[in-house]
Amino acid sequence: MAHIFYINDLERLNIKKDSTLMMAMTLAPHEECYIMFENDLYISNDKNHSYKLHSFKGKFKEDGYYLENFELTESIDYNFSEHDTIYMRIDPPFDSRYQRYLWMLDFLQRQLNVEVKNNPLGIMKYNEKLTAFLDGEHSVESYVGSSLDSFKKFVSEQKNKSVSNLILKPLDLYSGIGVQKINIEAEDLESLFENKVKEFHGAIVCQPFVEKVSEGEIRAIFYQNKEIGSIIKRPKEGEFLANIAQGASFEKIELDHAIHEKCLKICEMMAMDGVDLLAFDILDNKINEINITCPGLLVEVSHACKKNLCYDIFNL
Repeated sequence: MAHIFYINDLERLNIKKDSTLMMAMTLAPHEECYIMFENDLYISNDKNHSYKLHSFKGKFKEDGYYLENFELTESIDYNFSEHDTIYMRIDPPFDSRYQRYLWMLDFLQRQLNVEVKNNPLGIMKYNEKLTAFLDGEHSVESYVGSSLDSFKKFVSEQKNKSVSNLILKPLDLYSGIGVQKINIEAEDLESLFENKVKEFHGAIVCQPFVEKVSEGEIRAIFYQNKEIGSIIKRPKEGEFLANIAQGASFEKIELDHAIHEKCLKICEMMAMDGVDLLAFDILDNKINEINITCPGLLVEVSHACKKNLCYDIFNL
């Protein structure tokens, strides 16, 4: 039985704190593990075809979470079997390229009975932002669309609620890419909306800016209906994105009971579609996003919890 981590090229990764490489390095001493890159994936109606996989070696820093180094060793030709597991760890955006990979991985599941985590059909079914909006009580009030008229109506409703600033962002990107904060009274608000729609080729997200973001945004990681660790990320002074890569600080946190229970219900729902690893982004005790394409920050959450969370994922 082999574990294959399907990933982007190493040049695109921050090796020191990449969640997938941490997972692979943790599991490798216990199981047969390989790396497979984007271009290594193909399908054929011939069940006997082989795939180019890559062995690797590396070393954790003394803390046991961050990587000191990582390198490939040798490549092999490998025939998948029903005992193998492929981990879908390609970074978003969820675009046509990403969709093709999901179709191909789903084909492999059906053809060769390999297991893919998270399940490609589950990833296709649940949009990371829209799914978070299903429960109005526990999610940030949001508009998603491309109609200027309906956008203007949403803005008017927000003005009646004394909202001062709005957030405009794409529906399918990540890590704060394309996120823009704007005053609700800005003269060019409508043109900015239309430009965003044009730039991202359709529906975008609009939300009231949550002023409490300065107090921090929570990243809570769940696996198989169980919370394995949570941190609160606080943006740099003068910034509004709680992005660790852009200098946000972080520390361990305990989830509020009500939001913890809501996360569990979402986990149980997604588990029925083969989505086991989820990372919730929580702002002001409201779920803002549910990361399922390639949930990250395992290194940082492990560091804050003083425990390698990959052991909980793989039950080593």
